[in-house]
Amino acid sequence: MIIPLRYVGIDVSKQHLDIFDEGLGVPERIANAPQAITQIVARWRCDVLVVFEATGVYDLELREALGQAGIRFARINPARARDFARASGQLAKTDPIDARMLAAFARALKPATEQIANPARNALARLAKRRDQLVLMRAQEKNRRSEADDRAMADRIGRLIEVLDGEIAEIEADISTLIKTEPEISGDAQLIRSLPGVGPVTCMQLIAQMPELGKVGPKQVAALAGLAPFNVAYRGKRKIAGGRKRVRDALYMAALNAVRRADPFKVFYVRLRQAGKPAKLALIAVARKLLTVLNAMMRDRKPYLNVKPT
Repeated sequence: MIIPLRYVGIDVSKQHLDIFDEGLGVPERIANAPQAITQIVARWRCDVLVVFEATGVYDLELREALGQAGIRFARINPARARDFARASGQLAKTDPIDARMLAAFARALKPATEQIANPARNALARLAKRRDQLVLMRAQEKNRRSEADDRAMADRIGRLIEVLDGEIAEIEADISTLIKTEPEISGDAQLIRSLPGVGPVTCMQLIAQMPELGKVGPKQVAALAGLAPFNVAYRGKRKIAGGRKRVRDALYMAALNAVRRADPFKVFYVRLRQAGKPAKLALIAVARKLLTVLNAMMRDRKPYLNVKPT
């Protein structure tokens, strides 16, 4: 006997979760808190697909509870959910209505379920995010110092920059320790760093932000990173869109390094430039090539052996 899949839509906010379970047929609201989430998740089994919009930190408890219970779930782009609602003629927007709409979205489109990251990978993602925040703050303070027309104010800003330098160094040390002490992450890091152009920051972002690496096809991994070109009919050209911006930025920097030091990628870049492609477009193509090679390396669990990318 085949048990049909049941769909659950959840509208996530800071204080509560609005839930529409097709098996019950009525909306319900619970607190967005560990105990309430654990109780609701305990009702569901492997025949359930849960769909909710990506809301950053607000859906973290829900994701972890679903992952621990082994329940499939999909986090979708909020813009995609609104497009579906408009296409369905659903113009009203309340939390219970959104939950029902998300359940209908799940039934109609059956989105790909999310890869469940292990706790160490989640910890790395949090450290990577905080490092990015501190690096941005430091860059802003350096700009302010360069524009300060008062020596005393410039010194004050300089002292804050020193504090930020120390915080960044501490977080980078924690990241290095975590990568070295976690066997799964350490193995991934060794493979990723074997690819020319990939430095410690790009490696860290790929491990933290791309758990799908090596588990999906090249086209899908490029789309996840926002490096897949899409046709724009009215412009008559293709462009990249969406995806995980931080991963895309890290791969772009890796592409800059690769075209300077790795012959296969340098040759690929030069060929595109000689064909009349703009420098930025050629670098994005190199970044996509790097990601494709990395995906194959992770899939086969083999380091880069200076093989010319196809």
